[in-house]
Amino acid sequence: MPPPPGFPEPITADPPKPIARPLLTQSWLDLTFLHWAVDPADVAPLLPPGTVPDTLDGVTYVGLVAFRMHRVGWLRLPGIPYLGTFPETNVRLYSVDEHGRRGVVFLSLDASRLLPVTVARVGFRMPYLWSRMAIRHSGDTVTYTSSRRWPGPRGAHSRITVRVGERIGEPTELEHFLTARWGLHGAFFGRSMYLPNTHPRWSLHRAEVVECEEDLVRAAGLPKPVGGPVSVLYSPGVPARFGRPARPAGIRTP
Repeated sequence: MPPPPGFPEPITADPPKPIARPLLTQSWLDLTFLHWAVDPADVAPLLPPGTVPDTLDGVTYVGLVAFRMHRVGWLRLPGIPYLGTFPETNVRLYSVDEHGRRGVVFLSLDASRLLPVTVARVGFRMPYLWSRMAIRHSGDTVTYTSSRRWPGPRGAHSRITVRVGERIGEPTELEHFLTARWGLHGAFFGRSMYLPNTHPRWSLHRAEVVECEEDLVRAAGLPKPVGGPVSVLYSPGVPARFGRPARPAGIRTP
């Protein structure tokens, strides 16, 4: 168990540092964020070494985030139109390390393109899973469907429909806490890493759950959520840039 973080970086709506030379570029479009409050003790064993649950008023959260990944690209090269564009649904937790860097930890990332899933699993040890997926718009509602193919548990699924409401002028501290995350904590070949990211400030909308039937959270190793989500948000999306990873000591990799 790592020592408790001393001074977590502040919760900010804008990225704290620019990334001049991106390692990865991509856009996240048509996003729906569903969040449930969870006990930090329940998620702590699922986090990578060197991190603890990030909390707000003593509570942490599990997020189910469905969206469309658009044109993933390397360095300054143009994003790939077909293989780099696909629906994705992830289950994520919120973390902070010894240096106060807040981030997300992905427990699972379902995506509909087999080649990117394979590259992410083999090359980067990311928990990507190949699923049959679709995103459909009908008026002011958006429906996301997912059914897992490989590697399993086969058949793990989600069906989420939300009705998009008015744009939020001033998001709350919790809404910033859940969406404005400027890094990823994970492990790469047995070493803990922190991958910074930047993107413009979110344009967030209130949203209402019309339907939510899923077992992805339970398949990721957490108890099935009880009741409806405590936060439901929608965003048209943002372009994002990822920088080079840093080791837990804060030293950037060569």
